[in-house]
Amino acid sequence: MIATLHLHAFRELPQWQFCLFVIVVFMVVAVGGQIATRPLLRRWFGDRDHNETVAHYISAFGVLYGITLGLISVAAWENFGDVEGKVSTEAASLASLYRNVDCYPEPKRTELTGMLRDYTRHVIDVSWPEMQRGVAPTGSHAFVRKFQWALVAFEPATEAQIALHRESLYRFTGMVEARRLRLDCVAWQLPTILWVVVLAGSFMSFVLTWLIVPESRLLHDILTGIMAILLGLLIFFLATLDLPFEGSNSVGPDSLELVYEQVMAPH
Repeated sequence: MIATLHLHAFRELPQWQFCLFVIVVFMVVAVGGQIATRPLLRRWFGDRDHNETVAHYISAFGVLYGITLGLISVAAWENFGDVEGKVSTEAASLASLYRNVDCYPEPKRTELTGMLRDYTRHVIDVSWPEMQRGVAPTGSHAFVRKFQWALVAFEPATEAQIALHRESLYRFTGMVEARRLRLDCVAWQLPTILWVVVLAGSFMSFVLTWLIVPESRLLHDILTGIMAILLGLLIFFLATLDLPFEGSNSVGPDSLELVYEQVMAPH
């Protein structure tokens, strides 16, 4: 649900502010709803004989919901790590390709290395901000096409150059594939139905706690608030992993920056 609404403004907040926002919302719904519904529920369930029955349902529901939320969290974390791995693979492919074309004879060497530097800077400075806004970038495609034609146009003159050129073509193919995989991840997000399940499950957890008739209202509110904080933290965790290129905790171009500084930048 959060992913579907694309709450970019909230996702761009510092992590602690976004976390606090989610927790406050859950606290208001849980504790506020409990206080608001308490008079009505006390009229319906005036005694405490049913508390034990409700407790059994809370235990069963907690197990089912906890397992579901845990599996979704693990899947989201693995997908986030997979996206980071794709970016690292692209950076490694780009570094290998650059080192190969850096061994070409002049003037082809200067032409190809310059193109790769321009491409890398474009991805870091232009494409990445677009991905952080949830837009799949298209501008870097022109750089790739231009480099491809320049690379294919090279005619090796020696056996060593033939072997080097063959390896460069192989590295270029790997870089293009890694780039394609990265772009495919720009719009990756948890399906809407999963967000519906997660948020509906949280709300039902609150409703079950509202059905308890407490001896101490203050203790009841405190315990419900603690549960709301825990669920809010888990939802915050999922929200920060959803849409891996967006938000303050997004996957960044650190690997590409490192390749540019250590391999490509003139020293």
